[in-house]
Amino acid sequence: MTLGALALLALLRIRDGMGRECRARDGHCSLFWSWSSGSSAIRRLLQGYWSSASLNWKQGTPDIVTFEEMKKEIFNQIVQLIASARGPHTCRTTMTELQKTFQDVPFHTLRSILSQEICRKMRFAHSRHKSRGDEYLQHYMDERGPSQTTLVSMAAEIGLSPALLARVILEAFLRSKEKDLDGEGSLSKFITKLLRDTTLIEDRQLAVDVHYCVLVDDQYGPLADAINHSLGQQYEHSLSLQLSERNIPFLTEDQMRNLGMDKTPDIKLEVPIAVNGFIIHWIESKALFGSEEWHDKYVKKQLSTYWNRYGPGMVVYWFDFVDSLQVMHEKHLLVANCLPPNIVMMDPQIRP
Repeated sequence: MTLGALALLALLRIRDGMGRECRARDGHCSLFWSWSSGSSAIRRLLQGYWSSASLNWKQGTPDIVTFEEMKKEIFNQIVQLIASARGPHTCRTTMTELQKTFQDVPFHTLRSILSQEICRKMRFAHSRHKSRGDEYLQHYMDERGPSQTTLVSMAAEIGLSPALLARVILEAFLRSKEKDLDGEGSLSKFITKLLRDTTLIEDRQLAVDVHYCVLVDDQYGPLADAINHSLGQQYEHSLSLQLSERNIPFLTEDQMRNLGMDKTPDIKLEVPIAVNGFIIHWIESKALFGSEEWHDKYVKKQLSTYWNRYGPGMVVYWFDFVDSLQVMHEKHLLVANCLPPNIVMMDPQIRP
């Protein structure tokens, strides 16, 4: 399955949650996809699929709803509920429980927090389960069959992401076959290629089970990557449209690359703006929830290079952020969950 197909499937899978979020906010929703001329068939398909949810479509920028940042106490409660989840189909049941418990928190915010916590858990669990790859492969080969053990059921039993278990099994399988990867690059890259296109897996039953793992795991692996990539691209596009509507001149990331600039935030303002007296030279768009852990990672690897090169800027966490971020880097960085409405632009006619 190609990345584009995964992205389409991802959009279809998140329809129910998105519909609930939009109706909870204001009774309707203007979705944020901007369709190219070559995507009319996909657009018609998705319009028909979403019609049952009573959602209103329009091309262009979304109706972004401004809301206060999340209190740290609420965030900690969400994380605790996720950490206490046990049993089969953990991700789906946990998401359902989160929506029931935190009805005032938007769907995408809850999904983003859940995804981050699962990624953190899987990152620590990977090496431990990787060392048992041969054991897992043998168990799977002995028990597999149309009505027997599948990789998804194994993942539920051992508390592992289905996509991550598929990666562990594939690595053990390839090593058992003494696969020659000289022409395929590293083993890790080759496994990623197999996860994205399971038709390349020689074992037919294994290919089916790996494919199913990819499809059911929307929090980790290729499907999650497709969802996050799609959301990221569309919110960046939405930010550009909102700035254009306000007649704020800017350069996009692609334009900066064409000019040979090595540090490229999503938006580089050609003329700085101000929000509550804070001067902004650039804007970074993040279609996710801003927790302290993820924010600190972005600051160290990305955002700090922008303010060192261009001066203070702003990061927009579209799915909200924990309120403690406001004071972490207040001299260099403004944190927001939407494009602020109270933007002040420079008046060239005013001279110092």
